[in-house]
Amino acid sequence: MKIEILGTGCAKCKALEEIVKQAVMKIGGFHQIEKVEDIMKIMEYNVISTPGLVVNGVVKSTGKVLNIDEVIALLKEETK
Repeated sequence: MKIEILGTGCAKCKALEEIVKQAVMKIGGFHQIEKVEDIMKIMEYNVISTPGLVVNGVVKSTGKVLNIDEVIALLKEETK
């Protein structure tokens, strides 16, 4: 599973990145986590408000820091 955190380096973006890493450790398995800071790449996803969370190329969340349970639910949803 490819997980991308979209954001230019703000505190919320860094917080979401850390939460995603914790969620991945909790659920286990192999997951590629990538931090996307290039504004042009972020705009390709039509994301206006960061942080953004993209799972396997699909935008799952924008503009807020999800909690660990929300991230786990989104990742588990993607594996169904």
